[in-house]
Amino acid sequence: MIKFLDLQAINNAHGAQIQAAMERVLRSGWYLLGQEVRAFEEQYARYCGAAHCVAVANGLDALSLILRASVETGRLHEGDEVLVPANTYIATILAITQNRLVPVLVEPDMATYNLDPLQIPRAITSRTRAIMAVHLYGLAAPMDVLSDVAKKYGLLLFDDAAQAHGATLNGVRTGAMSLATGFSFYPGKNLGALGDAGAVTTDDPELARAVRTLANYGSSKKYINQYQGVNSRMDELHAAVLQEKLPYLDAENQRRREIAALYCQHIRHPEVNLPSMDKPEHITQDRSHVWHIFAVRTPHRTSLQEHLNTCGIQTLIHYPVPPHKQEAYKAWNHLHLPVTEAIHQQELSLPLSPVLTQEEAFKVVEAVNLWKP
Repeated sequence: MIKFLDLQAINNAHGAQIQAAMERVLRSGWYLLGQEVRAFEEQYARYCGAAHCVAVANGLDALSLILRASVETGRLHEGDEVLVPANTYIATILAITQNRLVPVLVEPDMATYNLDPLQIPRAITSRTRAIMAVHLYGLAAPMDVLSDVAKKYGLLLFDDAAQAHGATLNGVRTGAMSLATGFSFYPGKNLGALGDAGAVTTDDPELARAVRTLANYGSSKKYINQYQGVNSRMDELHAAVLQEKLPYLDAENQRRREIAALYCQHIRHPEVNLPSMDKPEHITQDRSHVWHIFAVRTPHRTSLQEHLNTCGIQTLIHYPVPPHKQEAYKAWNHLHLPVTEAIHQQELSLPLSPVLTQEEAFKVVEAVNLWKP
């Protein structure tokens, strides 16, 4: 069986360093808000090119805390609208509604799966105050264009980089493209911990302070609480592991690019729509893709998935039900968003990871090309 993502093999590649990091934490006797977290925050801020990094418990908390800090510092207010791509994972939208803000779902660009800047002006109302971009599947969203749009309409610009560690646009890495960025280090991410973990990066010192305080029960001084905060702290163990894996991230992302290029070059099935914007000639320094997900589309998804499973190839769907059709947001169930719905009905994710071998990648190609719908 060719696994969709072999986490054991990915972590085994760093096994000695991970074991040493875990032993280091165990010997230290300090498990929260210690030296390992501070060191990782410094390293990840430097990697992203951001002034500040605040390590938190998970990716959803990272996004939620960005918005909560924006409310606490007076930049956003309850009932303000936040534009967000309609095809994102639901966590992006949960972060908005958890803060009593109003998500406004905007259709993506079918070629890139990211927010379509051309759709933004028609979505803006008198209550619109922010844009939350998402670098879906690992391709940097057009943050340069979105920044111009945000400035034109006086909007805040944030981004969700949970799937795009190390992606770049015009030489700038995710984490340094907006007012604040939320990251997830869920084990399956390009940079993954051994459990849930996340971070916020920003150049804004006030926002960084507010996020850090809110994440620690609303306290910047023990037993003194400025806000009604939450408990959202990365533990020392995850920080230590992430420190060991971070130096390898660029090389592992490059391996992902090589596999994606192989897929784009050799998959030739007429019923399989490849990531059209992201063929090898488009993987440039101007807009690098880190291929968290290799998403193809076909109107015969179930048939292709069953065929690949028969061939011993695991696949996943990202994501089978769009947010506006979920029971959690049943007030939106009547909405018709044709681009988003087509993506969710047709998308299938092929195996791709830094430990996937050439032989396995060519087996995937062969199986796809031999499929008969």
